[in-house]
Amino acid sequence: MELILRDVEPGDLTAFFEYQLDPAANHMAAFTAKDPTDREAFDARWERVLGDSRITKQTIVVDGVVAGTVFCFPDFGDLEVSYWIDPAQWGKGIATHALQLFLAHVSTRPLYARAAKDNHGSIRVLEKCGFVKPGEDSGFADGRGEEIKECLFKLGE
Repeated sequence: MELILRDVEPGDLTAFFEYQLDPAANHMAAFTAKDPTDREAFDARWERVLGDSRITKQTIVVDGVVAGTVFCFPDFGDLEVSYWIDPAQWGKGIATHALQLFLAHVSTRPLYARAAKDNHGSIRVLEKCGFVKPGEDSGFADGRGEEIKECLFKLGE
């Protein structure tokens, strides 16, 4: 398997949108768009993301095919990391490998991340990449339509 990260290109957005249509992916990600089927809202959000130089955003490409995205963004003064992988690619180590490459590219520390408390796959990815869990929080998760518990993670000092 050849995995590379590259800058997000406008043509990648169709794949990103299709991945977010998966109900299981929305449930696991939890903190998603209110309406994942709203392409207009999706495009507006990505227009803001692509135009914001404070956000480092990369497309994950596996064997020449777009497999997801990984990015970090400012959140209340801290940098937070997030990723989204094509659900058809789950369980293949893609998220871990992509995040490891991304973390080598983004040198700012500390970095923060979050995962729904029951998203064991994402929690494992973060732990494999060196994140530690300093605590938990709760918040309303649009992907589930309810308040849920989430794990907070930190990498570096």
